[in-house]
Amino acid sequence: MAKTGLASRLYRGEADLNIVGRRKLWFGVAGLLVLVAVFSFAFRGFSLGIEFAGGNSFQVPASVGTLDQAEEKVNAALQAQGGGITVVTAQKVGSTSGEYYELRTAQLSAEQANAVKAEMAQEFGINADQISGSQVSEAWGSQVTSRALLGLLIFIAVVAIYLILRFEWRMAIAAIASLLTNLVLTAGIYSLVGFEVTPSTIIGFLTILGFALYDVVVVFDKVQENTRGITANNNTTYGEASNLALNQSLMRSLNTSVVALLPVGGLLFIGAGLLGAGTLKDLGLVLFVGMAVAFLTSILLATPALVLLKNQDPRINAHNKRVLARRGAIARGEVAPKGAPRAVVAGDDVIDPEAAALAGAAPKVGARPVGKRSTGARGGRPGGGGNRPGGAKRR
Repeated sequence: MAKTGLASRLYRGEADLNIVGRRKLWFGVAGLLVLVAVFSFAFRGFSLGIEFAGGNSFQVPASVGTLDQAEEKVNAALQAQGGGITVVTAQKVGSTSGEYYELRTAQLSAEQANAVKAEMAQEFGINADQISGSQVSEAWGSQVTSRALLGLLIFIAVVAIYLILRFEWRMAIAAIASLLTNLVLTAGIYSLVGFEVTPSTIIGFLTILGFALYDVVVVFDKVQENTRGITANNNTTYGEASNLALNQSLMRSLNTSVVALLPVGGLLFIGAGLLGAGTLKDLGLVLFVGMAVAFLTSILLATPALVLLKNQDPRINAHNKRVLARRGAIARGEVAPKGAPRAVVAGDDVIDPEAAALAGAAPKVGARPVGKRSTGARGGRPGGGGNRPGGAKRR
């Protein structure tokens, strides 16, 4: 029979990728990346927009030339005032009144801002009233940050309550750990690459939480379906059943992520890149990075973390031991075809007595417990229920 490709096996849920079994690898990689992100937060920090760091913004008509030419002339106007202040960011923005260039600088005093505005009008050869400017205090950014953190805490609390009611508390912990890792890694990418953090970035951070939660809930729903009543059989451990659920829902998660990333990618690369819609760049960038990271964390971290927590449950732990002991005993010939343990003789491999006992202790699925029949039971006692002595029959 011809072998099918990986894509076809993924579609049917038959890829048999050992994701849960390699959870130590995923945890190690995630831990290393989180450590890199934390070091980047501490030593590199973030490239904050003027909404958070404070600064000035100037808008000039796009008819003055190209964006690079406008930035060069504004830098010349700033240098004329001294202080070493330069343009921090420059982007082309469109509105109903036409297209214009928005150039942002560090904090300027009112006198400096007016002088720079006059110098810019001279550089561009336009009237000063065609140039608009504004000043933003860093206090506004601090207020936005505090409200975003409050919204994040409320979101996590609501998610935890929902997952506990819908699934169980271990799934809630695993999902929240995956969400927090997603946030830290996305923020780490912003810090390492130097992407500018704006209010649109904060909004994007809160948006990707919902997407990451959706992916996790889809996988956990399949895990719950596969592991329902799992302790009633000796065939599969909890980790194996969860890994099967991952394989069965992997293609669905992949399709969802690709479909979600396509419009976001169009927003980022076409809208902001080709069409020059700079206002879309900040939101599109954080959505694209966050959704890609959310797909990886929901697959590689959420379910493996759940298995790690469930294996601490005494009932699941005993079930796993029973399954593994049964397999080992069958492989060594220490369990007869009917499941009765064979006596271990000299020279045989020594196995864990507790595991061996577990191997033959589990009943088959649907089996009824068999009680010991008392000697006085009907049909076993002399003269009871059976043929009476001498062939006498009950009248």
